[in-house]
Amino acid sequence: MMLSKRLMAVAKMVTPGKRLVDVGTDHGYIPIYLVQNQIIPYALAMDINKGPLERARENIERNHLNSSIKVRLSDGLTALNEQMDSVVIAGMGGDLIIRILRTGKEKLLGISELILSPHSEIRQVRQYLHNIGFKIIVENMIIDEGKFYTVIKAVPGKEVYAKDIYYIYGKYLLIHKNPILRDYLEKELIKNQKVLIHLNEVNSFYARKRADTMIEELQRAEEALAYYG
Repeated sequence: MMLSKRLMAVAKMVTPGKRLVDVGTDHGYIPIYLVQNQIIPYALAMDINKGPLERARENIERNHLNSSIKVRLSDGLTALNEQMDSVVIAGMGGDLIIRILRTGKEKLLGISELILSPHSEIRQVRQYLHNIGFKIIVENMIIDEGKFYTVIKAVPGKEVYAKDIYYIYGKYLLIHKNPILRDYLEKELIKNQKVLIHLNEVNSFYARKRADTMIEELQRAEEALAYYG
């Protein structure tokens, strides 16, 4: 099983030997890859939709992994009723990831790691992890087919970031000078500067208010870029 660059970034975060729950599994590619390569012994592939779950089931059967990967229809973590170690939630918006974690909070007891890849609201996801007693130990940012993706690995523990930009851009990414984050910041800087020029040419209350917000965003991006020297 070959994974896309995005899915491989997620799979690499899973600690070998863990029992995995893949929430929103879609085609079941991540559990199949991890079990097939003997990285993990067992996985639950869960999805709220019957169509994707059936495709996952077919892929699992095609790879003769029925005894090691079980499929389960589930709204988030609702149907999780056995002790597992690792939870993967990827390929959806950050607001939905937060909802899944919030509604399944009691299911997280005993979970040793969360691997999350939100497509949006990444700042809020980082903050929520800290709010529920998880600390972020690793992050990665990659580009796949022209799009930026962030993967977060968190484990139980107390942590609060001292700087707001750590929540916005990721403390681990900044401290370790992730090169893809630098590319993202530079592109955002150029894009926002062009928007600001346009807003300054428009004489309206909305434009002035939006320009003030844009200036703050530019300042935060410049502060983040300073980590790269």
